[in-house]
Amino acid sequence: MQVDVITLFPEVVTTPLAASMMGRAQQLGALQLTVHNLREHGLGKHRQVDDTPYGGGPGMVLRPEPIEAAIAPIRREDSRIIFMSPQGKRFTQADAARLATHPHLIFLCGHYEGIDQRIVDTLVDEELSIGDYVLTNGAIAAAVVIDAVVRLLPGVLGDDQSAVEESFGPSGLLDHPHYTKPPVWNDLPVPPVLTSGDHAKVAKWRREQARLRTEANRPDLLK
Repeated sequence: MQVDVITLFPEVVTTPLAASMMGRAQQLGALQLTVHNLREHGLGKHRQVDDTPYGGGPGMVLRPEPIEAAIAPIRREDSRIIFMSPQGKRFTQADAARLATHPHLIFLCGHYEGIDQRIVDTLVDEELSIGDYVLTNGAIAAAVVIDAVVRLLPGVLGDDQSAVEESFGPSGLLDHPHYTKPPVWNDLPVPPVLTSGDHAKVAKWRREQARLRTEANRPDLLK
């Protein structure tokens, strides 16, 4: 998968995605990540990328010309352009699975008060938000979405079943509790069913625990 990110702050994307599984994905060739500094397409000798909003108000808005210039040389027929924005559709695990089927993703990251709406209307394929809150810039959100998408690519996690048996998977429930050694820690034992060797009972316990956890933490998922 080819992923291009357009942002004023490349290091916000490159640093977290160079570590752990995302770094491994790039080493394996599953992810080809390129981060583009929007400032390189700024206007004039000062590389201007923003201006005051029409109609007044606080903050600055990213101009359309630098964004268009940044997108033009990397856009392909099979590209999907995603704008990270608090006003976008809330990103879900289903979206991650859907985007993982696309060969080329371009993430456009806003900053300040956002970007000129004409870019959204004419060049953006979808607008996504990672939650009901506002971040300092969209590059943080883009890194989150890229991580969620790329980990679903074959071979990235090592065991592809790991991406199935987890929260928001096919069951629609949150993941069940997990335990490891030691068998007793601070007088708290591992649930006996997990050491029973009875795989049917273990599976049943995990299903029950997943439902209980979902009822407690995310009852909206059960609707």
